[in-house]
Amino acid sequence: MSSQSEKDLSCPICYDIFRDPVVLSCSHSFCKDCLQRWWSERRKDSCPLCKEISSFRSPPCNLALKNLCEAFTLERKKKPPKEPEDLCSIHAETLKLFCLDHQQPVCLICRDSKAHSNHRFRPISEAAQHHREDLLRMLKPLKKKLMHLKQVRGSCDETAEHIKIQVKYTERLIMKQFNRLHQLLEEEEDARITALREEEKRKFKGMRERTEALNRAIRVLSNTIRTTEEELRAADLSFLQNYKDTSTRVKYCPLLEDPQPASGALIDEAKNLGNLTYNIWTKMKKMVSYSPILLDPKTAHPELILSADLTCLQIGPRQKLPENPERFDQHHCVLGSEGFNSGTHGWDVEVRNDQNWGVGVVKESVQRKGEIQDGFWGICLFNGNFMAVSHPPQNKDLPVKKLKRIRVQLDCDGGMLSFFDLDTEKHIHTFIHMFTEKMFPFIGTNNKLPGTEVYRETTGGWWTQERKQLNTIIWRISHKVFNNTPVRNVRTSNLTVSTVCSSGEFLVPPAG
Repeated sequence: MSSQSEKDLSCPICYDIFRDPVVLSCSHSFCKDCLQRWWSERRKDSCPLCKEISSFRSPPCNLALKNLCEAFTLERKKKPPKEPEDLCSIHAETLKLFCLDHQQPVCLICRDSKAHSNHRFRPISEAAQHHREDLLRMLKPLKKKLMHLKQVRGSCDETAEHIKIQVKYTERLIMKQFNRLHQLLEEEEDARITALREEEKRKFKGMRERTEALNRAIRVLSNTIRTTEEELRAADLSFLQNYKDTSTRVKYCPLLEDPQPASGALIDEAKNLGNLTYNIWTKMKKMVSYSPILLDPKTAHPELILSADLTCLQIGPRQKLPENPERFDQHHCVLGSEGFNSGTHGWDVEVRNDQNWGVGVVKESVQRKGEIQDGFWGICLFNGNFMAVSHPPQNKDLPVKKLKRIRVQLDCDGGMLSFFDLDTEKHIHTFIHMFTEKMFPFIGTNNKLPGTEVYRETTGGWWTQERKQLNTIIWRISHKVFNNTPVRNVRTSNLTVSTVCSSGEFLVPPAG
């Protein structure tokens, strides 16, 4: 039934469906209880609508209306009530169409109204399906973004866990290093105290022997003086009779030379305290190495294992590491921790027991994910062939049969990267390029060898896209900037690099 039918079956007094409806002589109907209550309050038997005086004190039941109301109530109980939104707010009719122009549901009366003249309409179900599809399309990028955000959150969680692991690992290594220093200091302290106690024993022994000798001399002299003084107090005859023996005893009494203050008797404080901290520091220097430029763990491929002091590397099982932007994910390589954008820097590389390796430099913005496309320069040994490889391409086979020690010289201001054979003092290759970014030492390897040691002042290491099978580089690097600053060292396990360059020792590549 429509809403209009429900209105026709509603009591004018309570506005609800008639309950026991009665009819007055004026033909108006009311709920029996509502009418009696109305008359009781007003004390007048008049119709609540037309005010006509009723001729019945007890109006008869409107049986037909009662049956209609009961049927309506029963029908309403069987059907779920319509939601208010299913009805037109203007015409109280069921919303069956969707206006494409106003983008809202409308009823049939709205469709024919002036407000929707010449508008386009679709059935509710068809419009709902179309809009659902539109919304699903709009949801796709949101779901994709949500998935990405969840992945990033997962990466953040992994990074947070990795930070905890890093802290524990680093803390353990710091404590280990300080324990070594503490042990050295404790051993040195014990040695110094032991030496001091030994010196104390020697000094006391010398003084004790000297004191005992003096005590013996004092006893002899004291006895001689006492007996002589006794003779002096004797009677004249007795004195004279014993004089000869007494005078002989006094005359030949052993007299020691006057003892001088003992030289070297005191503790040698200068020896025990002089330069104490310097001497200990000198010993500490023998057990430590200085590596100003270390291998940077956050750039290392997950299958590269770095040593605790960040100077050695080797291929190993893949580690579960954060996929941070700095890390190489395809090439087995790692960068040095320090880069250069000005000045001239040099480092020597000693290659040992390696069939495949590469050393050089890369620019700071070099691609870390996927193939390296641009910004690297270096030389490599691959399957017995020495090559100079770079991008932008300047690839060249090198007329070299054997290399043990290589000097790398980077002139940032002059735009030159040169390589020299230190054993033959011959020039190997020079790249000419104006470096506009900070340049970093670069090492790439696939060798599953014991490791790579690096001693450097400024370290270099390199790997190229065109030589994907480079093996482990074990190296040691020492570097010196050509400005009279001290030489510094770094270590890697199969390649050894040591820089002893100064401005006077700078090797100049041949012209052309």
